[in-house]
Amino acid sequence: MQYDLNLILNPNLSAEQVQIERDFIENTVKNAGGEVVNLDDLGNRRLAYAIEKDREGYYLMYTIKMDGNPEVSVSSNLRLRDNVRRVLVVRDRPEWKTKKA
Repeated sequence: MQYDLNLILNPNLSAEQVQIERDFIENTVKNAGGEVVNLDDLGNRRLAYAIEKDREGYYLMYTIKMDGNPEVSVSSNLRLRDNVRRVLVVRDRPEWKTKKA
């Protein structure tokens, strides 16, 4: 099954720290038996509300293929990281991508 894995990281990270977090995320997905299909690195964006007194967050949006439940195997591990502020896993459904006439 295909899932969207959306993360918000600490906005004050350097480029090297962001790369370390990205490598850790990809290794976590692979260790759980999944595969990273796509990554959208949106960079720093303004948040709707402050998270830990920050008004911005560093957005990473992954598309992953995985059997089982990534909420248990991937999300729980990522939430333990200090630089990860929010994690959201959503099952990707093909009917969401079709445009209505």
